[in-house]
Amino acid sequence: MRISTTTVFESGAARLSELQAGMLKGQQQIATGRKMLTPADDPVASARALELTQSRMLNEQYGTNRDNAKASLSQEEVALQSVTSLLQDARTLTVASGSGILDDQQRRFYATELRGRFDDLLALANTRDGTGNFMFAGYQVTDQPFVKSGTSVTYNGDQGQRLLQVDSARQLAMSDSGDAVFMNIPTGNGEFVTAPGTNAITGGPNSGSGIVSEGSVVDASLLTGDSYTVTFTVTAGVSTYNVVNTTTGNPVGALNVPYVSGQSISFDGMQFAITGTPNDGDVFTVNPSANQSVFTTLSNLISTLEKPADTAAAKANLANGLASALTNLDNALDNVLTVRASVGARLKEIEALNDIGSDRDLQYAQTLSELQELDYTKAISELTQLQMTLTAAQQSFVKITDLSLFNFLR
Repeated sequence: MRISTTTVFESGAARLSELQAGMLKGQQQIATGRKMLTPADDPVASARALELTQSRMLNEQYGTNRDNAKASLSQEEVALQSVTSLLQDARTLTVASGSGILDDQQRRFYATELRGRFDDLLALANTRDGTGNFMFAGYQVTDQPFVKSGTSVTYNGDQGQRLLQVDSARQLAMSDSGDAVFMNIPTGNGEFVTAPGTNAITGGPNSGSGIVSEGSVVDASLLTGDSYTVTFTVTAGVSTYNVVNTTTGNPVGALNVPYVSGQSISFDGMQFAITGTPNDGDVFTVNPSANQSVFTTLSNLISTLEKPADTAAAKANLANGLASALTNLDNALDNVLTVRASVGARLKEIEALNDIGSDRDLQYAQTLSELQELDYTKAISELTQLQMTLTAAQQSFVKITDLSLFNFLR
């Protein structure tokens, strides 16, 4: 086979160029620490590395979201802790104000102190977070949620909870609405509410000293959700009562039941007791539990303490009002503690998700390292081999290109 001089030169130059290109690539790999300089080096690995890089960036963003949610929930927990302390303090004052040794003036002192607690609670309900947004406004974070008008408070927010994506398949509420925390609190025992009504004869407040208990549910299956009245009749010094379902207008149970102070009154799955001495025509109501704001509870309590209690009937009204206030304060406190428990559970979940996110990031980093990072021992060995091959090729190319018939002519 005859090989021309041109072929020898072209083939040798091409091979030398390949070897030099290989050395250049090896030097670049060592300089950058990456074995894939372009996607063409390993298309499959490059695509996989791109997916992992995007997943890792998304995982980092979830971590940032979790940090933001944790900061927001931690601020809410601080506010709710203050609300809890305030309600506990208000309850203590309520119990103290019911002491029989206090006169009207002293009870008004307690009313004044409770009015201060009312204003403190309003300020806590309008707490702002670290970004200046109202914490308990739902979605309406730029508008003040609670506005006082006279002795009542209006909620101008909504029922929304701001959600944040904290993991690929998890959205977490980073706030609670003021409606859920301060407004929608069940009255009474959660099923029904007992209270003194209007005297059926005089049309005014009850004139006797009857005090009604909170009551309890003895058989939930018998509850009707209707309203009732317990009306007393006193004839020749003998007290009896009748129970009427005011929703249907029908009497309930036996008529003209003899009254015994403190004896349980039971009907339609409910049970409560009345103590003291109700007068003729005195009425006590039993209505389904409704929602009431904690501000209304405090306002009613203050109003009760400001009224004089200089008669047996007034003292009974005071006792009934304080008992109702204590029950509703306990309900408000339970509601706040329930929200706090929810906040704590979310904070705990964030910690667990942070641990999972850290483990996931480590896995991404290890896989990317396997795909992208250079094995220096192997790379340096290959570069050395290429260098030796290039040197040998250069030397052999010089020898081959030096061959000529003219060298043998004399």
